Amino acid sequence: MQRNGGDLVVETLTALGARTVFGIPGQHALGLFDALRRSDLEFVSSRVENNAAFAADGWSRVTGSPSVLFLSTGPGALTALAGLAEAAATAVPVVVVVSQIPRAGLGGRRRGHLHQLDEQSRAAADVTKSRRTVLQPSAVPSALTAAWAEATTAPQGPVWVEIPQDVLLEPTAVPTVRDVRADPSPSPARAELLDAAADLLAGARRPAILAGGGVRRAGAEAELLAVAEAVRAPVVTSPGGKGAFPFAHELSLQSWIEDVAVTELLADADVLLVVGTSMGEVTSNYFTLRPRGRIVQVDAEARVLESNHPALGIAADAGEALAGLRERLTARAPDGDAEARVATTLATVAARLDAQDLATERAVLQGIRDGVPDDAATFWDMTVAGYWAWSAWDPRSGAFHSAQGAGGIGWAYGAALGGAAAGRGRVLAVSGDGGAMYSIAELAVARQHDLPVTWLIVDDGGYGVLRDYMRAAFGEATHTELARPDFPALAAAFGVPAELTDVAGLAGALARAWRQEGPNVVVLPQHLDLFAPTHLGG
Repeated sequence: MQRNGGDLVVETLTALGARTVFGIPGQHALGLFDALRRSDLEFVSSRVENNAAFAADGWSRVTGSPSVLFLSTGPGALTALAGLAEAAATAVPVVVVVSQIPRAGLGGRRRGHLHQLDEQSRAAADVTKSRRTVLQPSAVPSALTAAWAEATTAPQGPVWVEIPQDVLLEPTAVPTVRDVRADPSPSPARAELLDAAADLLAGARRPAILAGGGVRRAGAEAELLAVAEAVRAPVVTSPGGKGAFPFAHELSLQSWIEDVAVTELLADADVLLVVGTSMGEVTSNYFTLRPRGRIVQVDAEARVLESNHPALGIAADAGEALAGLRERLTARAPDGDAEARVATTLATVAARLDAQDLATERAVLQGIRDGVPDDAATFWDMTVAGYWAWSAWDPRSGAFHSAQGAGGIGWAYGAALGGAAAGRGRVLAVSGDGGAMYSIAELAVARQHDLPVTWLIVDDGGYGVLRDYMRAAFGEATHTELARPDFPALAAAFGVPAELTDVAGLAGALARAWRQEGPNVVVLPQHLDLFAPTHLGG
């Protein structure tokens, strides 16, 4: 058999370390998919392209390595953009290989090709780090190697590589690809900036730390702990940063960034270290956080520095910067003040929740926590239960993942399928009934590939978050109520076992699901409310 451009793609990706590919075949990509047959790459066949992008996102979050997504031309590529938006917003490395019409039709020439777009890659400009088109088979290895390196360079993210149909099918004399290397570019912090930041922290009387997803992506949990303990700083993590700091540590404010007491503690810090987060809408308690002291902000994405507040901005990988700070700081003796402020703040948060009629909501979250193992990787959709989990979920020794970056509904199940495909054991996805309908076709994927995902669907008959928002703003909700299927019966139609449960039986249902093989579904018909607004002025 004559090797072709498609073989060069799969050979290069294999040599770079890829093991799994997500996507859906398409007419212009047939040469690419035929080449998969001659490779050792595992292919996970999704049913909708945006869910394939979510799956690639989830695989990368679980493994810490770049994922690979194959897309077909035109509608297939466009359908994936919502999925790539989450990966871009959350700095998840994805190498996206997209087919194109034959070369003769490029450049805006209207030859009438099926799926033709005048400039397909422009559609992906807002959801990818870069875009490139490969016009010769011999250029495939270099293009993919450069894309891999760029995807893994902080700030990480999706990269887009287009390959026309005829390039994928064209015979090649290029030897089998074996020797490729794609090292990410380093993102060190400048020494004078670290010196200044360390001086500020060393002299602070009330330091505090706001840690985001950049700490987790950098694997800098130990460095964050060392810095916090050295300066005796309370630490609160964003939803993306959940797990970056021990939840039960005496300096941990956990993830209660949506409570006024935590917002006030951060605002009152004389030096606030913000690392791996933009201090965006969620992380700043909906822009109500207004620090009164000095801010040191560390992020690999230079565009976020000082985007919301004046700061000593350090454009660097969170791990590099925290390691540099740790080396420069001398540990101060504990005096109990920081620990007392943390304890008082958490007690205030608990009292505020106790004063609201939220027993059911808290019982649901506790039932989920009791029903899955401590080390479970969990994936949460944009749903009421997910919003609760942003603040209240204790990840213990497991990894917490959510869609708070771009905030696209329907993310959890697709991402969980990708996480399960990584082969690290059973994972949990949590969706509402509205979000579940975005992903229901992927039950076929779970069954086809026998992926160990337990899918909890909290069925409240509508878009619960929007229902709460509209009632709070206008007194009543409009067009948030939804007709929905019999979820257990629908799952059974896909050959996926399902159990209907109530709040009291939730932990047991999840525990039973966890002991099964392959995919399963747990359905909880239950209306949930958000906790009352607790930001400054709320």
